[in-house]
Amino acid sequence: MAHNIPILETERLVLRGPAAEDYPNFEATFTSYRARFMGGPLSEYESWMLYAAEIGHWQIHGFGMWMIHDRETDATMGMAGGWYPKGWPEREIAWVIWPRVEGRGIALEAVHAVRNWCYARLGWETAVTYVDPKNIASVRLCERLGAKEDPEAETIDSHDVVYRHPSPRALKASQLSDGIQMEIRCYSDPLFRPKGVPLD
Repeated sequence: MAHNIPILETERLVLRGPAAEDYPNFEATFTSYRARFMGGPLSEYESWMLYAAEIGHWQIHGFGMWMIHDRETDATMGMAGGWYPKGWPEREIAWVIWPRVEGRGIALEAVHAVRNWCYARLGWETAVTYVDPKNIASVRLCERLGAKEDPEAETIDSHDVVYRHPSPRALKASQLSDGIQMEIRCYSDPLFRPKGVPLD
C-alpha cells in the first residue's frame, strides 16, 4: 500500500488505502453476481487486475478508492473513493459495499466522508457518479447524498445514468449535510431497525 494515502475516520468506520490483505473480500465480490452492475462478474484474473488498478490509481492521480473498515473489528466492508481512469469523462465518486453489510448505512457514511475530503483537500467543485439505472440501491444512495440526474453529462457507455453531486458551496448553503449526519446517527443506534429493502 502506498504510504501517502490518508486515513479517514468516521464514527463507525476507518477508511484506509487498499492493501494486499484486503483482496480476498474484493475478489469474492467482483467475481460474484454482486458485480453485475460494475462490469462483472469478473474472472479471478480480471478481479486481480482491477485491484492492482485500484492501488495504482493513487500513484497516478493522488486520490483513489479507500477500503472501508469497521472501526471495532477492522473487517473490510467495501470500498469508496474517487475514480478517474483513462477515458472517463469526469471524476467520479464511486463505491461498492460487500453484500453482508447492506442496509446499515455504511455506504452513506463512507461516501459522505469521501466527498467531503475530495472537496476540502483536492478542491473539487463538482463530481459525478455513474450508475446503472437498474441498480436501485445506488440510485437511492445518490439521491440521499443530494446528487441529481444530469441528462446533459456525458456517460461512460450510454447504458449508465449520470448523477451530479452538489457543489461544496451548495452543500454549505443547504441543510443536506446535517440531514446526512442525522441519518448516519440513526444507523449508529443499535436499536435502529430500518424497514423495507436495504438502501445500501
